[in-house]
Amino acid sequence: MEKRLARRVSRTAQSGLGDVFAASNPNLISFAAGFPAEDLFPKAALKKAFSDIFDRPGNDTLQYHDSLGLKPLREKIAQHLNQTGTPAHADQLMLTQGAQQGIDLVARLVLDPGDGLAVEAPTYIGALASFDAYEPTYYEIPVAADGLDTTQLQKTLLQYDIKLLYTIPDYQNPTGTVMSLSKRQTLIQLAERYNFIILEDSPYRDLTYDQHTLPSLKSLDTNGRVINLGSFSKILAPGLRLGWLTAETELFDNLVELKAGSDVETSSVIMQGVNTYLDQNDLDAHIQVIRDSYTQKMNAMLTALQQEMPNQIHYNTPTGGFFIWLTAPTQIDMGQLLIKRMMPEGNVSYVPAKNLFPSKQHNNAARLNFTGQSIPNIYEGIHRMATILKSELAHVEQPIYAAFNR
Repeated sequence: MEKRLARRVSRTAQSGLGDVFAASNPNLISFAAGFPAEDLFPKAALKKAFSDIFDRPGNDTLQYHDSLGLKPLREKIAQHLNQTGTPAHADQLMLTQGAQQGIDLVARLVLDPGDGLAVEAPTYIGALASFDAYEPTYYEIPVAADGLDTTQLQKTLLQYDIKLLYTIPDYQNPTGTVMSLSKRQTLIQLAERYNFIILEDSPYRDLTYDQHTLPSLKSLDTNGRVINLGSFSKILAPGLRLGWLTAETELFDNLVELKAGSDVETSSVIMQGVNTYLDQNDLDAHIQVIRDSYTQKMNAMLTALQQEMPNQIHYNTPTGGFFIWLTAPTQIDMGQLLIKRMMPEGNVSYVPAKNLFPSKQHNNAARLNFTGQSIPNIYEGIHRMATILKSELAHVEQPIYAAFNR
């Protein structure tokens, strides 16, 4: 007998998120998953911190706590956010199971089936997987070299009612773009004029490679419309599954109630361990080590692309984050090419554009991750990709050029 399941199951099953983390053969060079470099995880320092939390007098690490999370850790995160341009207070900051849980909580708070949801196009595949379960009406807003196309957004707002806009303004996933200051200001103004909430996802904000950051959307918000998310996944280790959410009082209180009903609280062991790590170590110094390493890897991938790729292939030059966005002529389906040749023949992988758009209608682009591979693997993997693309492009007569040029 066929089991009767909720509609959300069929919607989320089509997200493609599982393919990003799928097991691979040992010869595969993967630019697919957004993995940080494992050799940068502070394993020894974390091991000591997690050991020390059980040696303190009156230790209650294994006991229940509350939905907000460990206050000393919330205070440290709030201090870090304030120092890096995002206003935050510990009493309006909640610890989550990674930023992914924050996305889900906000979607649950705001979206009823059919509600208008504006997303950058393309956008983070995990966000779409979460949003799909709530059955929104998607409105795709193109991403330009300076971020979200606010002109197109305003045209959309004139025609349709939107309740929520999801954006990654700093080193966007998957394009690596940064939203300009003028667009940030315009977006805040539009949110006020057309009465929608902004979900600002900021997992890469600390990972700037030119030492230049713009004000966060949260810092420009004067009416409590911006919910800001962050995570330790990119600056410590994703296995911690520890993130945070900040919002103004009305939204925040409702999100805390949803969090309590979802999982009661974030793991006390993880919170205590990370808090102790921060007591014993300099997070800013660790982030600088990460920046230095990823700058080298990014430059290596850009050099390899410049040397190897044919002129019909275009890509952007990011200044931070994890990703480079590659675009081919429209005749090239990067998803089909991945299945038919890149993986079986070239032993190289990436995330094709199709699953990064709600409409699933864009096929000639791909997201490349440069942080998770060694520099020799970056050069070899790009060489493999370029060899196959040159072969495919030999049959393309009229290439159409990309929005992001070299």
